[in-house]
Amino acid sequence: MFKAIIARCKQGHRTMAYPREPLALPERFRGYPEIKADLCPKDCRACADACPVDALECQPDLSLDLGKCLFCPECSRACPQGAITHTPDARLAANHREELVVRPGDEHRLAQALEKKMLSLFGRSLKFRSVVAGGCNACEADTNVLSTIGWDLGRFGIQFVASPRHADGLWVTGPVTEHMREALLLTYEAIPAPKLVVACGACAISGGPFRGSPEAHDGVEGMLPVDLYIPGCPPHPVTILDGLLRLLDRMP
Repeated sequence: MFKAIIARCKQGHRTMAYPREPLALPERFRGYPEIKADLCPKDCRACADACPVDALECQPDLSLDLGKCLFCPECSRACPQGAITHTPDARLAANHREELVVRPGDEHRLAQALEKKMLSLFGRSLKFRSVVAGGCNACEADTNVLSTIGWDLGRFGIQFVASPRHADGLWVTGPVTEHMREALLLTYEAIPAPKLVVACGACAISGGPFRGSPEAHDGVEGMLPVDLYIPGCPPHPVTILDGLLRLLDRMP
């Protein structure tokens, strides 16, 4: 037992300092896009044609829908002019679906805090019931890692619970397959009001790579009222945490 105690003492404090201090991300991390439409040749559609999920639109102006984007490098590789690049900015979450569409010159819109009454209810303690609505487990894995000692999501009062009766909100991952649609809706109904809905990942927002499948519903949009959209395939844990802390007005 004493050896275990000594080992623990040597380990020290292992929870990261984020958000008090910035987090070092991998060199190849692809975050918020930068679009330079003035570099695009006339009538060029190379990036849009290369996108596997139709996240890019060329008319009337070049735009990128983060709700559909898989953050793959196909558009950047297809553009010989370098008009589309991804910055290391991991702040991607938004409150409204239209705020996920990025156009040249647009202000980077970040997720905003809940209204005062909702903050008074959930600001210090927020419990989610997760429903994996046909996901591939990538978004689920990056969500689960937030409960490890390194991230320690519980220090912010945010936890995942087993019963919707004990939850304040619904956490949705996956494209909402037909087999999971009823389970998702029943879980939402079982959560006491007022309640929140978070769509985590491209599949939950727009269907992701399963968009258009007859067995899926292209995400939760139009099915339930969403309070927070977290783009990514899957979203990095820091993207998830950033969105949640902004929603709860907990960013320093």
